[in-house]
Amino acid sequence: MSDLTNKKIAFLTSHIGVEKAELESPWQAVLDAGGTPLLIAPKIAPVQSMVGDVDKDATFDPDTTVAKSSVEDFDALVIPGGTVNADHVRADEDSVALVKQFADAGKPVAAICHGPWALVEAGVLPGKTLTSFPSLRTDVTNAGGSWVDETVFHCTANGWDLVTSRNPDDLDAFNATLADVFSKA
Repeated sequence: MSDLTNKKIAFLTSHIGVEKAELESPWQAVLDAGGTPLLIAPKIAPVQSMVGDVDKDATFDPDTTVAKSSVEDFDALVIPGGTVNADHVRADEDSVALVKQFADAGKPVAAICHGPWALVEAGVLPGKTLTSFPSLRTDVTNAGGSWVDETVFHCTANGWDLVTSRNPDDLDAFNATLADVFSKA
C-alpha cells in the first residue's frame, strides 16, 4: 500500500460540473493512504458536482482559491474531469498557470477524463504520452502529446510524472497508480 503521510495533494476544479466520482474516489484514495487532500477552486464558493455530466449532485467547499495557492505548498496535483468542469478550468488563466507551475516544478500530476484539457492549455504535453476521454485525442496530439487508449497511463518523460485515465470506469487503476506515484514524490 502506498504511503502519503505528510503529503498535501491539491485537487483543482472549477465551480460547476466536476464529475463527482472523479473527485470523491481519488480524494478517498489520498485519505486512505494517509495524505491530505485540499480542494482548490477559483473562488470560495460551493463546487457543484455532477453525475454523468448531466445530473447535479453534491456540492463541495473549497479549502482555498487558486490565487492563494502556490505549487510549493503541495506535493502533487489531481485534475478531476467532468466536461463542463474541465472546460472552465482550461478557460481560467490562474488555474492553467498553476497546472504549468506543477509541471515546471517536476511535481506529479494526475488527470482523468476531460481533466487533461488543462494540460493541453498549459502547453506541457510535448513529449508526453497520456490517455483521456477519447474525444480529447485530437486536442492532446495537436498539443504535442501522444495519445493512447489505456485504462491508466503513467508517463515519466520531461522530468515529471503524469498519471492519466479515460473515465470513471478506470478509477480503481487511476487511484492505485496516482497513490503509488505520489508516494515517491
